[in-house]
Amino acid sequence: MSGGDITWWNSSMRRMFGSISRCYDLLNTLMTFGRDQAWRRYAIRAAMPPQGGALLDVGTGTGKIALEAKAQNPGLVVAALDLTPDMMRQARLSDAANGIFWINGDALELPFADRRFDAVVSGYLMRNVPDISRAFQEQLRVVKPGGRVVCLDTSPPASRLLGPVIRVYLRFVIPLLGGLISGRWDAYRYLSRSTESFKTPEELAEIMANAGFARIDSRRFMFGTMAAVWGTRPPGS
Repeated sequence: MSGGDITWWNSSMRRMFGSISRCYDLLNTLMTFGRDQAWRRYAIRAAMPPQGGALLDVGTGTGKIALEAKAQNPGLVVAALDLTPDMMRQARLSDAANGIFWINGDALELPFADRRFDAVVSGYLMRNVPDISRAFQEQLRVVKPGGRVVCLDTSPPASRLLGPVIRVYLRFVIPLLGGLISGRWDAYRYLSRSTESFKTPEELAEIMANAGFARIDSRRFMFGTMAAVWGTRPPGS
C-alpha cells in the first residue's frame, strides 16, 4: 500500500473499532464461548517476559492482554499501544489500568527506541493492519535480542470435517450476533470476512522468518480458528 492508502485504511479501522468499543469485550466473550481469556493467558506465557522486565502489547484494543500481563507479573513494566482512542478509553475503566502506559499510536511506526522491550505481544492485530511484514519488522526492532514476539489471531478453518460448520458460523452467526448487539452490522461482517480470509499460522510463520525472526513456532485453538504464532529475535542481532 502507498502512504495515502495506509492513511485511509488506518482512518477506516479507527472509525470502525471506535464504533464498537463499548460492546467489543462482551461480543468477543460470546463469540468465543468464553475461551478468549484462556488464549490471552497463553499468549503472555508464550512471550516469557522476565520478572521486572518490559512488555509491549501492540494493538491493545480494550487492553485485555496488557491487563492480563500485569496480573500474571505485577512487577512487569507494560506499555499498551492502539490506533483507536475509544478502545483504550474502555481499557482505562479497569481498576488495574493505572499501572500500564497507554499510548495512541500506529503498529507500523512504533514510537519506541530499538531493543526497548523484553517481549512483544499482539492480539487480533495482524488481520487489521495494511502491511503485516512491516508490523512484524517494527516488533522485531523494538524487542531485545533473545526476546519473543507473540501474535495471537484468527485463522482460516483448517478442518475439512468441521470447515463447513465453521464457515456458516463465521458468515452468518457472528454478523447476526454482532449486528444485533452492537448495531454495527458492517463491522461484524468485516470481522467475519477478515477471519475467513486471513493468513494461516504457517503463512504468518513464513512472514516472521522473512522479517528476521528465529525459532518460530505456533499453536492452534478452537478447532483451528485461532492461533498463537511466536518467534525470537536472534541473540546478537
